[in-house]
Amino acid sequence: MRRANIIKLVTLVLLVAAAVALSIKPLVDPVKGIPLGLDLRGGVHLVLQAEPNKNGAPITNDDMDKAKAIISKRVNDLGVSEPIVQADYDKKRMVIDLAGVTDPDKAVDILKTTAKLTFRDPQGTVVLQGDELKDAKGGQGQDQGYVVNLTFSSDGAKKFGDLTTKYIGQRIGIYLDDKLLTNPTVNTPILNGQAEITGYATLEEAANSAVLMRSGSLPVSMTIAEKRQVGASLGIDSLHKSIKAGLYGLIFIFLFMLVFYRLPGVVADFSLIVYGLIVLWIFWMFRVVLTLPGIAGFILSIGMAVDFNIIIYERVKEEVRAGKSLRAGVEAGFSRAFITVIDAHVTTFIAAMTLYYFGSGSIRGFALTLGVGIIASLFTAITFTRLVLRLIVGTSSKIKTTWFGVRREV
Repeated sequence: MRRANIIKLVTLVLLVAAAVALSIKPLVDPVKGIPLGLDLRGGVHLVLQAEPNKNGAPITNDDMDKAKAIISKRVNDLGVSEPIVQADYDKKRMVIDLAGVTDPDKAVDILKTTAKLTFRDPQGTVVLQGDELKDAKGGQGQDQGYVVNLTFSSDGAKKFGDLTTKYIGQRIGIYLDDKLLTNPTVNTPILNGQAEITGYATLEEAANSAVLMRSGSLPVSMTIAEKRQVGASLGIDSLHKSIKAGLYGLIFIFLFMLVFYRLPGVVADFSLIVYGLIVLWIFWMFRVVLTLPGIAGFILSIGMAVDFNIIIYERVKEEVRAGKSLRAGVEAGFSRAFITVIDAHVTTFIAAMTLYYFGSGSIRGFALTLGVGIIASLFTAITFTRLVLRLIVGTSSKIKTTWFGVRREV
């Protein structure tokens, strides 16, 4: 039995070491690793101001909600990782953070345009509205050029079929707002609701036009109130400083646990490594965007994980001083400390979820990482820490209680 515990303990250490080694590359990969926020990765911070309608109608909250939904869709179609889009209803503004954007001007042009799509006959009369358009996608044309493929709704397909039948051999202009996108000649009636716009120089140009067409029209015009680019070098510098501060904190925590709790302190330090792996892999799996406040929440949750271990170890020491064996002391210590620890962590978790629900931006990032850390610390302490301590006290009946910080031998 004792030999089996030693084998299990060694195997566990080797598995954790292997997990750490295999986790480094995927977690820090710049493309597929944990996504970084604007303050770490760099990008652009935009504030778009809604302009009054030409007809004098006031801008309503419903207009702002529609604008937010459409801008969010355009941002997602741009392929930006975890964008932040917030509506300021009082000032009629849209606040947008785009991490990793290399061409902010192009992104601004796509986001702020009202993008009203119309189809016009040779005389310039609007004969079909863009709301009849179901989808638009950029792609490769049959003649090596780049195109936008249009798909119309059932009603739009019928109208477009009548239109192309009537104007065969003539040009139908396709306009975005009042800007002519293309003016193709109708060579044959298009009756199946599938059309193709040609003449794009690059696939990116075709894809950007498709984004504007399929994401609909903004209910109000938008102008740039603020555009601030965050350099990647500033973000990387902040990341390095945060990591450095976190490492210093971990070193002090490790030393504190070793000095005051000795063998259980070693177990606590070992458990913290497992805890860190669990949290970081959760961030990776759910694509949690890591920001500076998020890192702060993660570091705070590490402190709470250590606090869990301290409460348990103090209970274990009390049980051993009362005359119990180390094995009985460990079991009793966990049982007595469990309710206290749960109460403390649940209240903090409620606070974190409240911040997440009512907060925005960096506040939500802090709350999310703190909440994930609390759950992971509870899981680690209840399962992993308890398992390791059981294996240690089961390896020998001659372990001195001084190794647990208690001056009494078993």
